[in-house]
Amino acid sequence: MPAPYNGSMDLFDQQADYPDNLLPHDGEVNYLGQVLSVKDADAYLSSLLSEIRWQHDRAVIFGKQITTRRKVAWYADEAFEYTYSNITRRAQVWNKELRMLKNKIEELTGETFNSCLLNLYHDGKDGMSWHSDGEADLKKNGAIASLSLGAERKFSFKHRNTKQTVSLILHHGSLLVMKGTTQSHWQHQLPKTKNIDNPRINLTFRTIVTN
Repeated sequence: MPAPYNGSMDLFDQQADYPDNLLPHDGEVNYLGQVLSVKDADAYLSSLLSEIRWQHDRAVIFGKQITTRRKVAWYADEAFEYTYSNITRRAQVWNKELRMLKNKIEELTGETFNSCLLNLYHDGKDGMSWHSDGEADLKKNGAIASLSLGAERKFSFKHRNTKQTVSLILHHGSLLVMKGTTQSHWQHQLPKTKNIDNPRINLTFRTIVTN
């Protein structure tokens, strides 16, 4: 594990030298790099863009409901309900492509997942502000596997107390795994940028608690 540090740490263009754990403390994040070939990543991106039942996301902020430019979809083993940002969604059952990706990611990580939240970012104008994935419906301290398809984007973590940050570029076809106490101590974001015109799909495979 890297020694604690003050300030920020950028991990750009260091894919071959990533440490096992990108966080200095209070959590565990592993970047597996590109786990899909470019050909396969391109094919999955094209298929998901056209086949997924995308919907605009909604959130309640300061008592007011807003509709985001970003679109989302929610798939799972069953028609699970999942609540985030005070919005409850009911899952659709896996399609063929998502089941294939789930099986591959479970094999790579040694984890098991029963659901996936997909986000479609049309271009750099779409992003996600600081947040953590600590909803009550999720398995506490369970692994969340994040697969990126499409435009390469900066992704950042910020410690809740120290405000230390860790940033990296998520590549087309790459996999990032967050687990342990990461969601309790760290927030993450996908910052907006004016320099990206291509879409990105992010698939976060999760475990919903059903009992």
